[in-house]
Amino acid sequence: MGRRGDKESCALSILMNESKFPQKLRPRRMRISPAVRSMVRETEITAKDFIYPIFVVAGKNVSEEIPSMPNCYRISVDNAVKLAKELWALGIPAVEVFGLPEYKDEIGSSAWDMKSPVQCAMAAIKQAVPEMVIVGDVCLCQYTSHGHCGKLCGHYVDNDATLELLQKVAVSQAKAGADIIAPSDMMDGRVAAIRQALDDEGYINTSIMSYAVKYASAYYGPFRDAADSAPSFGDRRSYQMDPANAREAIKEVDLDLDEGADMIIVKPALSYLDIVRRVREHINLPLITYNVSGEYAMVKAAAKNGWIDEKRIVLETLTSMKRAGADSIITYHAIDAVKWLRESK
Repeated sequence: MGRRGDKESCALSILMNESKFPQKLRPRRMRISPAVRSMVRETEITAKDFIYPIFVVAGKNVSEEIPSMPNCYRISVDNAVKLAKELWALGIPAVEVFGLPEYKDEIGSSAWDMKSPVQCAMAAIKQAVPEMVIVGDVCLCQYTSHGHCGKLCGHYVDNDATLELLQKVAVSQAKAGADIIAPSDMMDGRVAAIRQALDDEGYINTSIMSYAVKYASAYYGPFRDAADSAPSFGDRRSYQMDPANAREAIKEVDLDLDEGADMIIVKPALSYLDIVRRVREHINLPLITYNVSGEYAMVKAAAKNGWIDEKRIVLETLTSMKRAGADSIITYHAIDAVKWLRESK
């Protein structure tokens, strides 16, 4: 029997069983075709939802693939500008700039050096693509000789002594062209300190996107390879959050909002969607989640082995983050995701 006959046969079967299952209780009607599914879809992801992380290094025409993060590269400033233009053409409105400095020391002074790759890349991107939103990651781990996120006192990260250093980093990035400062160090009081420093220097319109909820996660492994930021001793569990805690996330959010944060980040994303939802229900400000390197690397590894459909997994994963409440997603999948979304239209 032809296709039309199959449909008629199915319809007849439904009618014959009407008394057993009333037709008014059929949610499948809203899934019957791509057009209907699209019409009633509750959550949509688009290019404007993404922030793309980049890793900049010194030199010219540098493009080194990161082994644990396929299709992600350490790039020189000239190539960062080319990438920014590509991202803007795709409709991706923002980049977050990370960098590998030319030198490291005990206090991470290269983090506020205006000649460092990060500051140079910000200035060059802002000149080449003025409307692109530049997010500056403010932390010291990539820049310190010991790999921790602040100034040490013995083997202890001195919270209050670190605040002054973070102020220097934030101001230098604002001066270089950053529109948004994103402190990821997890020092207490750093949002207030950075807000004061920015205001004192006249950067009253530079926003703060706080990593208010950043867990001490094993999902950061590939990033630490990419940014050469692994600690030389110990770990970061004395300042990053315990993955077992949920209520603490709300406390951290409230503290950062009281100190002047304009936006809130939850990091990581995939194993913390319950936290994203809790924070979303608690605040009315922009909420961002970070689809981190370990999440990205696992997808890439499984796809390489043919174990998953990469396109469907990525789009489903990113949709779940927005569905949980994220307004924006920092993700290494952004370029592929936008291209796949265009193909599907």
